[in-house]
Amino acid sequence: MHKIAVIGDKDSILGFKAIGFDIYPTGENEETISILESLVADGYALIYITEDKAYGIMDEISKYRSSYFPAIILIPGSKGSLGIGKKFVKESIEKAVGADILAHDD
Repeated sequence: MHKIAVIGDKDSILGFKAIGFDIYPTGENEETISILESLVADGYALIYITEDKAYGIMDEISKYRSSYFPAIILIPGSKGSLGIGKKFVKESIEKAVGADILAHDD
């Protein structure tokens, strides 16, 4: 079975522990990068990161976008969504399909 981790502020990620995910509360960007690199080295297949923590380390996250493992998914934090996760999904779909199928007709 593949390992799943969640990185973010403690209030946002604590609930994931109840469903069996490994949680990693983090503070500064350097700490978040260090945890992410450690999880990748440990073979985690899926890593959720709260948008507010991901915002400061987008260059680091981008290193893993073209690889199969780990899959890095951005999720809203306790303060709500910043829209970064939705943008990530939209870009991935556009890349895979070749068109923006999520575009709204105004």
